[in-house]
Amino acid sequence: MPFQVPFHIYTGLLQPFEASQVHNSLELVCTALLSTRQKTLDPVRINVRIQMASGFILALLALSASSALASDPGQLQDFCVADRTSQVFVNGFACKDPKTALVEDFFFSGLHMAGNTSNKQGSAVTAVNVAQIAGLNTLGISLARVDYAPYGQNPPHIHPRATEILTVLEGSLYVGFITSNPENKLFSKVLNKGDVFVFPQGMIHFQLNYGTNKAITIAALSSKNPGVITIASTVFGSNPSISGDILAKAFQVDKKMVDHIQAQF
Repeated sequence: MPFQVPFHIYTGLLQPFEASQVHNSLELVCTALLSTRQKTLDPVRINVRIQMASGFILALLALSASSALASDPGQLQDFCVADRTSQVFVNGFACKDPKTALVEDFFFSGLHMAGNTSNKQGSAVTAVNVAQIAGLNTLGISLARVDYAPYGQNPPHIHPRATEILTVLEGSLYVGFITSNPENKLFSKVLNKGDVFVFPQGMIHFQLNYGTNKAITIAALSSKNPGVITIASTVFGSNPSISGDILAKAFQVDKKMVDHIQAQF
């Protein structure tokens, strides 16, 4: 019978292995193998090989456990409509009874309507995620419409939980994203109607309407709840505020300049 390392799986999570269990199992295997071959091998060499094998298998098991814990769970049912009234705290939303699901749980109307771009940035985002469509829960996808006034922008921001793919429906945009430290390389391009651009997950990115006409885009994101961190308002408009001394040193400017910028948020 082939040797099997004992393990336990409970609620989808790989449980830790006891080192002694693996070591003892390996000893039994090695002893059985030796009994059918040479019986005069050096016991010191045998023990060293057992220890090396134990360490190797434990390393593999650790990697397997980390992979199991790091990945999202697969779909175990047709859908999981978000139950926003549930008192159960989970990573996302609990499912409501599928027998009570309604067609409205999978529907949203209004993406054809332009957002109000009368603001300092000259842009408006109409999000369609799990907050708007409860049926998106666990499905790993969402949408957003972005409207841009002439010379309006969607300022530098991050989606911490999603990759974004942007399609231009109307107008022309200058877009780009910046890679992580230490390179901080800028990938940028001018997009026109029908063009598509990808912003990798977690990268700072932006869009600017450099034309005299309005622009419209549709963005698809790889999360039911991608989240957004707008760099300027997050850093200078945090609650409570970050110390002006810290920001002055970080941005290499006078503290009075930091105070002025913080006052804008």
